[in-house]
Amino acid sequence: MDAVGRALLRRGGGLATTRELLTVMTRQQLDWLVRRGELVRVYYGVYADHAPDLRGRLRALDLFLRQEAVACLGTAASLYGFDIENTTAVHILDPGRRIRPTVGLAVHQRVGAPLQRVAGRLATAPAWTAVETARRLPRPRAIATRDAAVHSKWCDTGDLERAVHAQVGRRGIVAVRELLPHVDGRAESAMESEARLVMIDYGLPTPESQFEIRGADGVVWRVDFAWPDQRVVAEYESVDWHVGRLEMIRDRKRVAAIQDLGWLVIPIVVDDVRHHPAQFAERIAYHLSRPRLAG
Repeated sequence: MDAVGRALLRRGGGLATTRELLTVMTRQQLDWLVRRGELVRVYYGVYADHAPDLRGRLRALDLFLRQEAVACLGTAASLYGFDIENTTAVHILDPGRRIRPTVGLAVHQRVGAPLQRVAGRLATAPAWTAVETARRLPRPRAIATRDAAVHSKWCDTGDLERAVHAQVGRRGIVAVRELLPHVDGRAESAMESEARLVMIDYGLPTPESQFEIRGADGVVWRVDFAWPDQRVVAEYESVDWHVGRLEMIRDRKRVAAIQDLGWLVIPIVVDDVRHHPAQFAERIAYHLSRPRLAG
């Protein structure tokens, strides 16, 4: 691409419309640049100098629509920082004009959705987004989404309750409402939320989330779940957590130090939560029922 074309794209933040590009090149040159990979067709009539990220795709939609696209569902959740589903498609509210079907773009009718600006863009409000997203998910992911929304600090449980009320009568809202009392923004991962839901469903005593254990030398360890009276801890271990030998050694030393203080540490893995919840709950219940020595 020549300097004139690159300057045009720079002025547009890496984006340009077909009409703009044809002022500095021919249609044949444009098609040739796309074939070579020097230009990427983002949406009909909108091109980029490289594959754009989410915000870049939204800006490309603004050019395509000739108005600001309003993010919703997983796209809005991503802008707020609580999209635990790693949404790839772009979800926007109906802009009021006909849009050609496009792979990776979903347009939704959401009458009455409150809007808010995030990262300089319009999106459905955080609590509304969390509730609407949760309505479309299985129970474990639904509670994880709302935990993540509260953890993000963009909304609180009161905001979620109001959003649930505003969406009364819509599909999936009953299940979302039933889980509302169990939302806990202290969860630091979606799998922590899923594990906590298993504990709730199987009637285990409510653990303390993100509990701090203090050693004699002043060091503080924070654990996922704790039952202080029984001196029992449960920790979720991700497959990706131990990314190297040093990390594994550090974690093993941490667990050993906690155990030396008289705590029992129960490891939790994804299969426990998703495939063997009954056995997982029984294991915790068994250890909670055993008397333990005070540290």
